[in-house]
Amino acid sequence: MTRAIVAGDRLRLRIAQRVLQDEASALRVVADRLDKEFLKLVNGLATTPGRIIVTGIGKSADVARKMVATLNSTGTRSLFLDASAALHGDLGAVANDDSLLFLSHSGESVELLRLLDAVGFVGRTTFAITSRKESTLARRVDVYFAYGPVSEADPLGLAPSSSTTVMMALGDAIAFTLAHERGFTARDFAQFHPAGNLGMRLTPVSAVMRRGDDLRLAPVDGSIREVLVRAARPGRRSGAILLVDTEGRLRGLFTDSDLARLVEQGVDVATCPIREAMSADPITISGHANLAEAVSILSQHKISELPVIDDLGCPVGLIDITDVVGFSGANAQSSRHAA
Repeated sequence: MTRAIVAGDRLRLRIAQRVLQDEASALRVVADRLDKEFLKLVNGLATTPGRIIVTGIGKSADVARKMVATLNSTGTRSLFLDASAALHGDLGAVANDDSLLFLSHSGESVELLRLLDAVGFVGRTTFAITSRKESTLARRVDVYFAYGPVSEADPLGLAPSSSTTVMMALGDAIAFTLAHERGFTARDFAQFHPAGNLGMRLTPVSAVMRRGDDLRLAPVDGSIREVLVRAARPGRRSGAILLVDTEGRLRGLFTDSDLARLVEQGVDVATCPIREAMSADPITISGHANLAEAVSILSQHKISELPVIDDLGCPVGLIDITDVVGFSGANAQSSRHAA
């Protein structure tokens, strides 16, 4: 019995490895086939004034949905269009300045050809990705890229596998090429991915920090009582006071915890200079840093408030631990809902 299980496992591994190897081989072959026709397609999509509408049938429709998600997340406005539904009214979602990208391995899908008749009638630019340059779809669109024949990784050679992998990878290649041309940055990416760990990793501190009237600023000279009165703020406030010199540079931090400690020690807060009670030269962060870095600093140093300073050392904001917890919780909830 044990030998039969081991033999079965080995067979499963061989089948799985062969599938991956075959699909990887197909990708390498198609990568070498990228040519001026592919560039013509990318250039045409790059100059589309409106959105890129991507459509397909069956497995190609699944690829189209993924391609649209990648395009949108990297700054290229796009929309998935169900070919069947488009023929029954959804074509109204396509604007005159949009371009349409048809995905079809065979290039002979009846629904796509009927849709092509409909959109071609109003003069929109049409593109296609298919395997056969002699296919009906390739011959009838404005611009096409034919990736050529590929062997399906399915042992029976029937189920779409290598072909869908190739088409999906081409979608990534197009999306990332367009993003590069547009100068798309990690900060841009963060704007489209505000939730989850990715959002925290890329969100700049400046987008989350407290600022303006939410900050408690006071001169570094004076007694504790004078500083508390001067730094009083209505509404939401942080438990930290940012103490600055005459040039506005951060010199210290005084928190509610510091105040409680002094009261317990019997210190006269009415006369005690704030300089003697504050945390001098506190740990700080730049507004250009990402939120994950701020969380790491708060955790590593076991602090609750993190001043945000500009290039001159002047405070421009504050990260409070309660804000970070709220941000993380909202992102986690958003991620759960998305899943």
